[in-house]
Amino acid sequence: MQTIFREYDIRGIYPTELTQESVRAIGFLLGERVRARGGKYLAIGHDARTHSRELFTWLSEGVAGADIEILDLGLIPTPVAYFSLFNSFEGITPDGSVMITGSHNPPEYNGFKITLFKEPFFGEAITALGEEAQKLIEAKISCSKPPKIHFADALGRYITYMKEEFKALSSLSIPLSIDCGNGVAGVALEPILKALNLECEVLYGEPDGRFPNHHPDPSDPHNLEDLQALLKKRGGLGFAFDGDADRIAVLTPKYIFKGDELAVIFAKQMKNPLVIGEVKCSMSMYEEINKIGQAVMYKTGHSNLKVKLKELGAHLAAEVSGHLFFNDRYFGYDDAIYAALRTMELLLLGINLDLEKESLPPLFSTEELKVKTTEEKKFPLMERIKALLLEKKESLPPILEVIDVDGIRVIFEEGWGLVRASNTTPVLVTRFEAKSQEKLALYQESLEALIHQAQQEQN
Repeated sequence: MQTIFREYDIRGIYPTELTQESVRAIGFLLGERVRARGGKYLAIGHDARTHSRELFTWLSEGVAGADIEILDLGLIPTPVAYFSLFNSFEGITPDGSVMITGSHNPPEYNGFKITLFKEPFFGEAITALGEEAQKLIEAKISCSKPPKIHFADALGRYITYMKEEFKALSSLSIPLSIDCGNGVAGVALEPILKALNLECEVLYGEPDGRFPNHHPDPSDPHNLEDLQALLKKRGGLGFAFDGDADRIAVLTPKYIFKGDELAVIFAKQMKNPLVIGEVKCSMSMYEEINKIGQAVMYKTGHSNLKVKLKELGAHLAAEVSGHLFFNDRYFGYDDAIYAALRTMELLLLGINLDLEKESLPPLFSTEELKVKTTEEKKFPLMERIKALLLEKKESLPPILEVIDVDGIRVIFEEGWGLVRASNTTPVLVTRFEAKSQEKLALYQESLEALIHQAQQEQN
């Protein structure tokens, strides 16, 4: 059971891992945490997966066992669950939110993204909750009762907010193409675009948790092929969303834009920007933003970045995968729908996205590369790689700096390499970038040799 309690959220397979008793126990323990801090209400929304509504019922029963009342948000994108925390519904302000979603995982997966008192619930807090849930189940303690549920139209409130915030977009005259991937982005984005009278063609806008057309992961180029074909035909600007609409890909007929590239373009529109990037972001993002403001490197993970954003009062945070967190004119959480509207706003300002991308220094990079290991071995493996890096430093290409805020990012003279343990799967994640293909191959081969040696010693 402990495998479902991940670093950033709770995620597992329905109904073998997310069982009725485990979900009720999770709900009860979350309810206890809300009540312990003087709270009374927990907002719960869900995505389009076929089992999401059943999980809503089980979770609500557990929450009610702790004498906490439910605000039912219904079928929504994840950002709407976050948005609900900044609103009041008939005098009720939620003290936390739970989004029931499997995000971009296969259809049999589901899970919970949790925010309590506007703070991400993650890391050690999730681990402790998992241990307590296990004890409840083993002791066969009943922790549920019929819930008291209030409906809260957070989605309607969100749509109204966006229509007002971006009303200037009604003068934008460019074709828009959207791929919702049968996730939930369309339930919010389509009404917003319609209200703004924007020309738009939508692919797979109908929420369908079986994902019959393609996997809802916009970081995989194969999932963007239908949208690229539509853009080639129509021109203009395209957007693709993951299953719960907290992650985005932006496309023109010529390019796919990663999250760190978008961060540079957005930062240029801000005065003295302070921007947080994860360890996988391109060195060009850090270099370009440091010319006009300050870029800070931090840990990967949406929960980590939200906390750091609030701590530093930064304007923006970004992940390569398309999580964008606007604290400038917004609330500081990852919202792909809001990011799409801010991107449209760039065009209204006369900014040419293709030219902006082409103005960045030319670099060569790999995608994320994954090295299979096990949950038990991945962190000891990282420690051994760090030790080997020190032992063999003289035989490696010249190293300028080693950043260990999340794994190890090795800064070479003309590029960098990253090795980190995934917090959600039993793999090491690597990525490499350099100013030439030759240096890219050299840096990659050097660090991969260390990984291989560490694996051999471990086995």
